[in-house]
Amino acid sequence: MSLINPEATPSKDLPLRDDIRLLGRLLGDTIREQEGEAVYEIVERIRQSSIRFHRDEDETARRDLETTLNSLSRGRTNQIIRAYSYFSHLANLAEDQHHVRRSRAHAMAGAHAAVAPAPREGTIGRALKLLREAGITQADLQALFAKALVCPVLTAHPTEVRRKSTIDREMEIAQLLAQRDRQHLTPEEKASTEEALRRAILTLWQTSILRRTRLKVIDEVVNGLSYYDYTFFRELPRVYASLEDQLAAIDPAWGNMELPAFLRMGSWIGGDRDGNPFVTADALRQALQLQSKHALGFYLEELHCLGGELSLDGRFVNVSEQVQELAEASPDRSPHRQDEPYRRAISGMYARLAATAQALGHFDVVRHPVVGEAPVYTDAEEFAGDLMTLHVSLVSNGSAALSRGRLRKLRRNVSVFGFHLASLDLRQNSDVHERVVAELFEKANPGTGYKELSEEGRVALLLEELRSPRPLTSPFLDYSAETASELAIVHEAAQAHRRYGQASVPNYVISKAGDPSDVLEVALLLKEAGLLRPREGEMHVNIVPLFETIADLRQCSKVMDALFGLPDYMRLLRSRGQAQEVMLGYSDSNKDGGFLTSGWELYKAEIELIEVFKRHDVGLRLFHGRGGSVGRGGGPSYQAILAQPGGAVQGAIRITEQGEVIAGKYSNPDLGRRNLEILAAATLEASLLHSGQSAPRDEYLQAMEELSDGAFRAYRGLVYETEGFERYFWESTVIGEIANLNIGSRPASRTNSRRIEDLRAIPWVFGWAQCRLMLPGWYGFGSAVNAWLRDHPDSGLALLQEMYREWPFFQALLSNMDMVLAKSNIAIASRYARLVEDKDLRDAIFPRIRQEWEDSIAKLLAITGQQALLDGNPLLARSIRNRFPYLDPLNHLQIELLKRHRAGDADERVVEGIHLSINGIAAGLRNSG
Repeated sequence: MSLINPEATPSKDLPLRDDIRLLGRLLGDTIREQEGEAVYEIVERIRQSSIRFHRDEDETARRDLETTLNSLSRGRTNQIIRAYSYFSHLANLAEDQHHVRRSRAHAMAGAHAAVAPAPREGTIGRALKLLREAGITQADLQALFAKALVCPVLTAHPTEVRRKSTIDREMEIAQLLAQRDRQHLTPEEKASTEEALRRAILTLWQTSILRRTRLKVIDEVVNGLSYYDYTFFRELPRVYASLEDQLAAIDPAWGNMELPAFLRMGSWIGGDRDGNPFVTADALRQALQLQSKHALGFYLEELHCLGGELSLDGRFVNVSEQVQELAEASPDRSPHRQDEPYRRAISGMYARLAATAQALGHFDVVRHPVVGEAPVYTDAEEFAGDLMTLHVSLVSNGSAALSRGRLRKLRRNVSVFGFHLASLDLRQNSDVHERVVAELFEKANPGTGYKELSEEGRVALLLEELRSPRPLTSPFLDYSAETASELAIVHEAAQAHRRYGQASVPNYVISKAGDPSDVLEVALLLKEAGLLRPREGEMHVNIVPLFETIADLRQCSKVMDALFGLPDYMRLLRSRGQAQEVMLGYSDSNKDGGFLTSGWELYKAEIELIEVFKRHDVGLRLFHGRGGSVGRGGGPSYQAILAQPGGAVQGAIRITEQGEVIAGKYSNPDLGRRNLEILAAATLEASLLHSGQSAPRDEYLQAMEELSDGAFRAYRGLVYETEGFERYFWESTVIGEIANLNIGSRPASRTNSRRIEDLRAIPWVFGWAQCRLMLPGWYGFGSAVNAWLRDHPDSGLALLQEMYREWPFFQALLSNMDMVLAKSNIAIASRYARLVEDKDLRDAIFPRIRQEWEDSIAKLLAITGQQALLDGNPLLARSIRNRFPYLDPLNHLQIELLKRHRAGDADERVVEGIHLSINGIAAGLRNSG
């Protein structure tokens, strides 16, 4: 069974076709062997009918599909769903390997060509080339690196339901594909590799792809830690090494200069309690401990291997006095190593690190014998200092090459991960802070009436309390469970600072921030835990307001302006390097105002923030709350960073990595390194090449304002102002079934209501993706452009075409919409619409959606000049086109199962089938949640 259409394939993509055919054949063989020829024939029949239906909504194909699907038994249905789901997952692996293959082919072409080809977009090589051509000096770069921070932040918002067991098998398949690709195999070796692939696929088929129980917070932490083993421990040092070596090759003045640890990892897993009652102080403590344990366990293993490698004999090489001192201080007295100072020094370091791990409660990470007792390291910097001692000695005594291997990587790991691994953010909703602070004031001084105060009154009261060194809380008072829990969180954060250092919990994010008092309330809670010291004017945690609705985005610059106008807050901010982080929410702003308006309001908010921060002489660091899908701010990271307004990226950027995007980007180490490199390269370019670029032309800004107004009216008119739309959404999508899926510890809605306003952005976007409408990624665009052209009949289209050619923001906006519309399927969406029981409601809404879909595609093509969607990205176009015959049947099967389930069929196999189809469709679409 083929996984790819037999159309003409460009020669460079032939290996992709071959890989997909190989995996498809092996999976087809597995299905035949395990389930029988009859199941395989049904899979083929459904695929052929699906192709006919997809091509032109062929009614005969629809009837054939319905006849076939309705005749399937419950057990047989799930077999078919599993088959198509695995086709999607295997196609993803083949495509990932092809991306790696093309990157390697480009690199090898440069190595063998007389004239090296230009570095590829998004690489460090290209970024450095552009900087050099622009006249950026070494001093400019050093100044940037000294303050830079590039931080992908992993979050526990999974929209995939796969278990780690299946991900591990998929990684095995990916490694076998890479092995076939990179080695010249003998016939025997080739057969052996194919047999290993066959075993891995058989294991996948015989392993449950779904979780039987809902994940707990700690399960999410453990899953997140897997990506350090897959990618971050190994590949982050390679990114740094590549950057340092390329700088030295360009300019000898860089010499052996080492860059500060500007590229770091962040996490929300275990600290994000906005709407998640399971994130408690105990969960935070466990998350931090698991992170630290993971880091120290890795260091101990690497240190042990390093000791095995550095067998240098002191009789043959010179050794620095500092290394001799480490060797003498070591409890290692083995006569076999008396002339091996590096090994003795490393044995002592291992003993100290093992003692440190024990002191932090990591009792099972020491896997090798410890030579004797040794004092603990006070912090990661002290351990890094000992590693530096080894490095300096090797470099100074003719062994510099030895310092560039495992030691270099370990030193970089320690500088990046410390003893805490990843910076864990706290997050909570401002409504919770308001209730907690109100209770604290009322308990301390009954009659304060904090909630009834004006904003000015709240600010005055909060500032007065923040100036006082005495605590507001008392051990002799009883507090509500909510208040006690919030206080326990900040006290646990303070404990983390003492155990792992301030980098362990450096940020506190405030959801639904709308006033200066929202920030000051958190400052008050930090003060209660000793994380803010009034007399010294010190604040040990960054307070990060998150602006996420359209109204909040429009007000955020005024809020920050008022906050910076408070001398007390500015005094605290100076202790944070006179820099302030602001988080912008893509998901909720999209759900609130639609794709076009969300993108435009985010862009305008950044421009206004840049001006406010400049006026107050405060450094701006933006934290982009992007999801996996375009409807939640997703899309290519490189283009997204460069599309920011000039001055928005001041050497520092943090970006959330959510849902299936984490696995897609970071489970494959080669792709993981590529994605980390993209973040670093884009930040360099945006900071040094685009920081002073002029604002877009007034005509562009005015056009976007009018387009946004039109899109906003169309989107709000459908989603929030159409009677019965809420019911239409719940009945025409799998949102109800998603809410019951074991995809994470967080509930799907913030409350028990079914209101769109209360629904989280992830299931909102995910529901539309499953029914193949992708509505949050495009709705309103067609109406907006139609209105614009009516108002500007002479030159309106020409201006939009010019904006697309000249303005990176508009290019990125339309490019992302292009991808989303290409993945949509109005024919399949029409079948989901038939799930709505009220025919009048269905007939009132779906034709509007269809018309907007058609208008949006037509206007997108007119502006971009394309003849069809994704004309400018043929590889992605082929990928999507090749997936449809295997993706579409999952939708049709899901619809039939939804009908049965909603008709009262209580068979657990029906629910399981729905959940399997959700997984398969998400895999086929890739960036859907």
